[in-house]
Amino acid sequence: MSSATTTTIYTTGTCAYCHAEKEFLKNHDVAFTEVPVDTDDAAAEKMIALSGQMSVPFTVVTKGSEEERIIGFDPARLTTALGL
Repeated sequence: MSSATTTTIYTTGTCAYCHAEKEFLKNHDVAFTEVPVDTDDAAAEKMIALSGQMSVPFTVVTKGSEEERIIGFDPARLTTALGL
């Protein structure tokens, strides 16, 4: 993964899939920024604007000017998006 890649994951504290995705990312040595939407109303509004829904986890993988938005914990899409 190049240094130009950033990964942001929108989560809630009670979401089992969020915890699973964070473990997946950690196990693959992927640095990520976690945005807790259950404690930050502005972050929740931003996530809804980006994803069109309220589902978590919601992940944004940015490589340069390209952005991939992934709704839910989808290991196959994460693997492809992150080049794992």
